[in-house]
Amino acid sequence: MRNDPFVHWFHALEQRHLAKLNFSEIRKAVQALSSTYVERRERIESGSVFSGAGKRAAFAMYFGPLHFLLVREIVRALNAAVPSDGVILDLGCGTGVAGAAWALESEPSPRVIGVDRNGWALQECKWTYQQLRIRGTPKACDIRTLRIPARTAVMAAFTINELDPAARDRFRRDFIKVARNGAPVLVIEPIARRLTSWWDHWSHDWKAAGGRDDEWRFRVHLPERLALMDKAAGLDHRELTGRSLWLPALA
Repeated sequence: MRNDPFVHWFHALEQRHLAKLNFSEIRKAVQALSSTYVERRERIESGSVFSGAGKRAAFAMYFGPLHFLLVREIVRALNAAVPSDGVILDLGCGTGVAGAAWALESEPSPRVIGVDRNGWALQECKWTYQQLRIRGTPKACDIRTLRIPARTAVMAAFTINELDPAARDRFRRDFIKVARNGAPVLVIEPIARRLTSWWDHWSHDWKAAGGRDDEWRFRVHLPERLALMDKAAGLDHRELTGRSLWLPALA
């Protein structure tokens, strides 16, 4: 635990965001964001999750670490390998945690390209890569019009569900092409099926192409300050849950 890069990164996150806001302010923002994720998900696309310093701090210091831990556990459980000369494209990267978690579990650690259209998120993503010593580059991009480069591994964590149906359907086809061209694809979303009505369709195509569909529950040890924030916000993430679609390189 002492040499875990996650722990060092989380402590740096605390210092970064508690320098301007206190614990109570961030806790209130965590509660507000949690409500947005569960009850008012239409606001996510509008960018309201990043409106205000409190919500930005909550997103980076609370939800970011939880997503990092979940992605890391899924990658480990799948033994999700990236080709030795590969690059990870992190779609809708936010603060960069998903691509970074995958990169740190790969040997050698691949380069990561994080794409998002929110300027604050990209700045935070750059900081994340620097703190975790990831060879990463954040880029401003509307992923709905993005074309995936050849032989590039794809991470899409908590992203596909926020797309419109047309863009989502294009990615469904494109991801299978990516795997057939020699690079893996990992899609992660919340476990609640009411939030992802499209999942079964994707799962059918995934399995037909040689991939797998999994539901996950992991008991994890949260850093003390993260556990305190979790409890203070009336939440309980001692068990992290999620679903994944994994498509290994098929070529």
